Amino acid sequence: MEKEIYVSWELMNDFLTDAFVGYGVPREDAAICADVLLESDRRGITSHGCNRFKPIYIDRIKKGTLLPVTELEIIKETPTTVVMDAHDGMGMVASHRMMQMLIEKAKTYGMAGGAIRNSTHYGIAGYWTSMASREGLIGVTGTNARPSIAPTFGVENMLGTNPLTFSLPTDEEFPFCLDCATSIVQRGRIEYYAREGKETPAGTVISENGTPMTDSEAILKALVDGTAALAPLGGIGEELAGYKGYGYATVVEILSAALAGGQYMKALTGVAEDGRPQMYHLGHFFFVVDPEAFVGREEFKKIAGNICRELRASKKAPGNDRIYTAGEKEYLVWLDRKDKGVPVTKAVQKELIEVRDELGLSYRFAFE
Repeated sequence: MEKEIYVSWELMNDFLTDAFVGYGVPREDAAICADVLLESDRRGITSHGCNRFKPIYIDRIKKGTLLPVTELEIIKETPTTVVMDAHDGMGMVASHRMMQMLIEKAKTYGMAGGAIRNSTHYGIAGYWTSMASREGLIGVTGTNARPSIAPTFGVENMLGTNPLTFSLPTDEEFPFCLDCATSIVQRGRIEYYAREGKETPAGTVISENGTPMTDSEAILKALVDGTAALAPLGGIGEELAGYKGYGYATVVEILSAALAGGQYMKALTGVAEDGRPQMYHLGHFFFVVDPEAFVGREEFKKIAGNICRELRASKKAPGNDRIYTAGEKEYLVWLDRKDKGVPVTKAVQKELIEVRDELGLSYRFAFE
């Protein structure tokens, strides 16, 4: 078993920021992007942290399918809504600005909502909802993505993994934060399996012939070729209620595209008809609610905390000594990692060194 190697949070933050700057991202924007990636690792969401730094962001900047300078355009704005065009810049930068605007609006008017079109990958969805919960507000977001999920009774990848994410403030040390894809497994997790030489669990991916696939490398190629698809939450067919995951994925697809007048499904592949790379044109939606406009923030947090505590105190199944609520495990990971640093696998170590050497940065890591 590979021994876990850690890099200090400060060193990794400085390196990621400088690396983004090296590839053309303005420093203020680079700091946002670095923090979003590190927040994934703080929460133990390995598939979306430093693991994705090079292949999803740096490689796309170099390939020309992600613009390092984000030219934000407000298409429409009202006292409680915003529609924004990110013009294929950094999705994390556009989303950060959107949440800043919506939080301010929600504190003034009680609720606010926004949508972004022509965007790119925005990191973990929970980062954006947590911006709201830290202010005592409710945050909701979702995003469409490259087609990966097949509709129930289908085998063609039509919908993205489309997370539907909520952060609800509580009176505890951490919010209730539900951040998960509407497929059983997300593409980022399969990328992680492939990089680590692991198989994808059976029953989570279906081939165009209707048979399960487990070879992670082959799955990633087949998802691009359109010859494989992820199963929605619940699984394949109706017996385990896969139609529920399919339904929620469709809700996210519609809200991500239709609220901003953006693109959807097969238009989001990142590949043109002639096979050349093209912009992804993703869409995101966001809602922020201020409990102060209802029962008050403190009352809301108390009730939300009571619900979580009662759930965790309920009767356990035999062989289990603990029940968790959403966001708790991520908080525990942070408590474990805050003094250790960011865990980096051998694959990520190689990528960090490759980026450093290519940019001529002066960093040196302990694992070298």
